[in-house]
Amino acid sequence: MAEQESLEFGKADFVLMDTVSMPEFMANLRLRFEKGRIYTFIGEVVVSVNPYKSLNIYGRDTVEQYKGRELYERPPHLFAIADAAYKAMKRRSKDTCIVISGESGAGKTEASKYIMQYIAAITNPSQRAEVERVKNMLLKSNCVLEAFGNAKTNRNDNSSRFGKYMDINFDFKGDPIGGHINNYLLEKSRVIVQQPGERSFHSFYQLLQGGSEQILRSLHLQKSLSSYNYIHVGAQLKSTINDAAEFKVVADAMKVIGFKPEEIQTVYKILATILHLGNLKFVVDGDTPLIENGKVVSIIAELLSTKTDMVEKALLYRTVATGRDIIDKQHTEQEASYGRDAFAKAIYERLFCWIVTRINDIIEVKNYDTTIHGKNTVIGVLDIYGFEIFDNNSFEQFCINYCNEKLQQLFIQLVLKQEQEEYQREGIPWKHVGFL
Repeated sequence: MAEQESLEFGKADFVLMDTVSMPEFMANLRLRFEKGRIYTFIGEVVVSVNPYKSLNIYGRDTVEQYKGRELYERPPHLFAIADAAYKAMKRRSKDTCIVISGESGAGKTEASKYIMQYIAAITNPSQRAEVERVKNMLLKSNCVLEAFGNAKTNRNDNSSRFGKYMDINFDFKGDPIGGHINNYLLEKSRVIVQQPGERSFHSFYQLLQGGSEQILRSLHLQKSLSSYNYIHVGAQLKSTINDAAEFKVVADAMKVIGFKPEEIQTVYKILATILHLGNLKFVVDGDTPLIENGKVVSIIAELLSTKTDMVEKALLYRTVATGRDIIDKQHTEQEASYGRDAFAKAIYERLFCWIVTRINDIIEVKNYDTTIHGKNTVIGVLDIYGFEIFDNNSFEQFCINYCNEKLQQLFIQLVLKQEQEEYQREGIPWKHVGFL
């Protein structure tokens, strides 16, 4: 029976291949994909091929098939890796980590969500309110982070534009008691400019398409996406995203997590401020740059709860320290435009970091006494955005690709170098595998 299944669906584990070459590797991967098998093992590593559609392979019945099983008992699946990490953490009381890597659009973010859903599903379904609260918070935080940190790209309608490392803390019984999120390399340049065929962060479109008339009026906004210079490039792009529906989902998630109504309103004000900033234009009167549309400055000042003249000064001047003296030097028109864009990027980055910090305040481990309850352990999930090459590559893109390359080197170090060193120590004959 196993042989028939192997013939029909290819090799479930690349380790079992008789000969390993790139054509045979790809042929096996293609055969399994065409038969609906998107996961394949390479030893303790699982290779995933993104089907770009929903598959019915993550439900409760599938969870039960992998719960408590050994790694190779069931067909290759993300749940097998998640269960192996959970068992290793629980049996040995040691911290474990799941690293998800791949090109942009490979499906890393979805994989991280399914891993978290699995861990939440298999942990103790007791009626302890705190355990259920933590599990709910960890899952709800995902859609909030995606709204403010993800965007439509040419490869992916929901591409992560930041790196995320999430720790999930467990008590001595293996129940989640909290978590912590670290974020890296937010692609803040996307706030002011996007590649052709791409959009800015989801949050802007969700607010404009999903916000009520009352909310938009209070923010001096209109639903027309093309009215705003920072997002008009991606305003007319077709996508599978329902921004209006997502706005409600994210707003509800923020309430469940614990964001206060005034905090949510402040988030909307900051998004509106950035949209209005993009519409500011500068004109030159002699050598002096002036703001063309003063009404927009008044709106920005109102949204930021500050004075109009302070906003004007921030946009038209820079403060220069010369020895003991501090002077205000007037911008040129080009400098003023650059300063406006830098201001918008800085505001958005600080907003995103504040959201992450706010989520951490709510989900971090509280009131856990290790002297009473024993050591708490951690499963870490790393999801960084993938390797990309564009016609025009920014410095941020260089950082992203460099980070991916370092991650790949770590993978090679763990999988090839350490294994071969172990073979050498134990005197096992093998054919040396070379790598850079």
